[in-house]
Amino acid sequence: MKRFFIITLTLLLLAGGAFTLYLLRDRIFPSVSYEVDDELGGNIFPSLILSVATTDTLIVQPSQRPVVGNPKSHIFIQVTSPRPNSRLRIEVAETPFFKRSVSEFILPEEGKTYTVYPDILWNFSALRNNRQAVPVNVSVEARLNEGRPARRTRTFSVRSINECLIGYYDKRNRFHNTGVLFAAYVNEDSPLIDQILREALNTRIVNRFLGYQSKRADYVDKQVYALWNVLQRRKFKYSSISNSSLSSNVVYAQRVRTLEDALASSQINCVDGSVLFASVLRAINIDPILVRLPGHMYVGYYTDRNHTHAQFLETTMIGDIDLDDFFPEEKLDSTSQGKSQSEMSRLTFEKSKEYAARKYSADSAQIHGQSPRYMFLEISKALRRYIQPIGK
Repeated sequence: MKRFFIITLTLLLLAGGAFTLYLLRDRIFPSVSYEVDDELGGNIFPSLILSVATTDTLIVQPSQRPVVGNPKSHIFIQVTSPRPNSRLRIEVAETPFFKRSVSEFILPEEGKTYTVYPDILWNFSALRNNRQAVPVNVSVEARLNEGRPARRTRTFSVRSINECLIGYYDKRNRFHNTGVLFAAYVNEDSPLIDQILREALNTRIVNRFLGYQSKRADYVDKQVYALWNVLQRRKFKYSSISNSSLSSNVVYAQRVRTLEDALASSQINCVDGSVLFASVLRAINIDPILVRLPGHMYVGYYTDRNHTHAQFLETTMIGDIDLDDFFPEEKLDSTSQGKSQSEMSRLTFEKSKEYAARKYSADSAQIHGQSPRYMFLEISKALRRYIQPIGK
């Protein structure tokens, strides 16, 4: 009987200790306090991620420091270190757009709040193929020192590959112009460009594409006209579709067709036409320029390798005429009163240059004055070290 009493008492003491430990667990092994956050109002832009994936470029800057981890991950948590050299472990669950990842960090200073970016293992193929904005639940589990793990989940919107981030307000309400990301849609590496160049050579306007290598002063312009002519023969039409479904007072985006989309649909707006034309110019080693105004964009190109002179084109005028309405060269005769297809194509090319030159002259001060709604973006080898084409 005495032995039974001792055993019972021991069990009660153990149970009481376990219950006490259970009550004190949050003090002995506290869980970390945090929320899942980002700088873009819960939006993930595939074009942004793809265009800097192989570079060290940081387009979206952290607004709250000190920073631990890689800000190119875009998703972060904020954690206060309870002691010197605290150990933080973060696990990010898998989604259709990135794989599961585990990151570990040291937070050096006691009492300091750190902005921590865990590793995000992006699924680049899924990002590139995302054609419509979709919600995705991002689940994060964090553990600080010996504390209990804490899990948080936030729903993000993964935007379409066709949405270009053109600006955002950070956590300190400072505006950042990100128009440089239009360069991501200039894709001089597309295999489809070879077909355009073959068609342009078949017109015999030029017999080869030499970029700036020809000694003839007018040869750059002839090459550019050959490209203009072949796009007109492809019957491109102006389409004003440019709005996205994005509804935010934090981020601003412009819908842009990729080169592949534009060629497949034969539709372009001012931005689509400018990045398409810039892509083909870059492919033949002529350096293009994207000029952006409030609500509009046109393309320019340097006429010499030293960039001492530039011409500009209003690409929306490509679709101003249908060459089928005019006579093919082989059907013209001396009695015809009509215009030939080549004459009309050349006429619209020259009118396009005149119109764009007037616009550039009128707006030059704002274009080169760092105004947030204006842009003069040279698509050069130097730029390609920072912004890469997003591809198909």
